[in-house]
Amino acid sequence: MKIYSKKGDKGKTSLIGGKVVDKHNLSVDAYGTIDELNSFTGLLKDYIKDDKITVVLNNIQLKLFSIGSLLASAENQNMPEKVNIEKKDVEDIESNIDNMNDQLPKLKNFIIPGGHKVSSYCHVCRSICRRAERRISELNNNYKINPYILSYINRLSDFFFVLSRHIKHSDNIEETHW
Repeated sequence: MKIYSKKGDKGKTSLIGGKVVDKHNLSVDAYGTIDELNSFTGLLKDYIKDDKITVVLNNIQLKLFSIGSLLASAENQNMPEKVNIEKKDVEDIESNIDNMNDQLPKLKNFIIPGGHKVSSYCHVCRSICRRAERRISELNNNYKINPYILSYINRLSDFFFVLSRHIKHSDNIEETHW
């Protein structure tokens, strides 16, 4: 099987279920941003030395694939059970945030990204996640999507922020404040 179909050569693509849309369609933009976030999360995971965090990031990547699939479904087609985002997924992210944040000094200022490669990758993931959230929020105005997707993505950006701080503090690198 060839990897290319040439169907997109005219700026069109198909959503799950067969609906043909422009490649700049909001659904395509939203799941494309999730794909970008997933790729950068994989890059971040490659630099993480803590096995527990690596497992969390792997689970996040699996959820991002589910979110991408749900966003690529024009009218919320019947999806396999593994393609789901639930309240528990949001709570899992919150738990991970709380566990890391409890070990950090109280945040009193804005943090300037940089000064540590892995922490900086966290900030790249955070900012891509925020862009995905904006796209999904706009898409939600047109199609009612699973409300846990927006909650999950909102928490996920917080997770990447706290992870960036956790990594710096674990490596005894001082944060730069604004």
